[in-house]
Amino acid sequence: MTIALMPLPYAQDALEPHISSKTLEIHHGAHHKTYVDKLNAAIAGTENEGKSVEDIAKSASGPLFNNSAQTWNHGFYWHSLSPEKTAPSESLAAAITADFGSLDALLEALSNEAINHFSNGWAWLVVDGGKLKVISTHDADSALVKDVVPLLTVDVWEHAYYIDQMNKRPAYVKAVLENILNWKFASDNFDRGTAWTYPA
Repeated sequence: MTIALMPLPYAQDALEPHISSKTLEIHHGAHHKTYVDKLNAAIAGTENEGKSVEDIAKSASGPLFNNSAQTWNHGFYWHSLSPEKTAPSESLAAAITADFGSLDALLEALSNEAINHFSNGWAWLVVDGGKLKVISTHDADSALVKDVVPLLTVDVWEHAYYIDQMNKRPAYVKAVLENILNWKFASDNFDRGTAWTYPA
């Protein structure tokens, strides 16, 4: 059984004007697809064939880790975005107030992490030791393989924003955080208390 390129959870143009249809065409249809294709090629005929993306990433290293983690990271990122305005659940909102003081303070921390992360990577909101934290990972590294529960992520690889914003990462981060973060997805992850599962 091969690992599928998961479909976007919304229409390709649904995030406009914040993220363009062209960006999603390339980001999902080329970048994400390439990770999936390379992962399938790498696991064919091996003990990893038939395993979940999560199980592969948690035990892999080198190119196999890069492609499995990036397959998962991108699937998680698509779900971290929503064309509709959402808000944290009561339970997540209470945790945000307890650990950051306010939603605005959390967004500022996430913005700073995303904008200031050097080169390629990911900014994450996670639960770590029972508390909400903002962290970042570099290149293909993933919150999936850390001892945390990922709630949402912002992709800060240049291919996530270069078509729309050129080199202006702060403009992309601002557009995402202010308009299309999927707080329902983050709330579901928070209430469940375990990592999201890439669709088989």
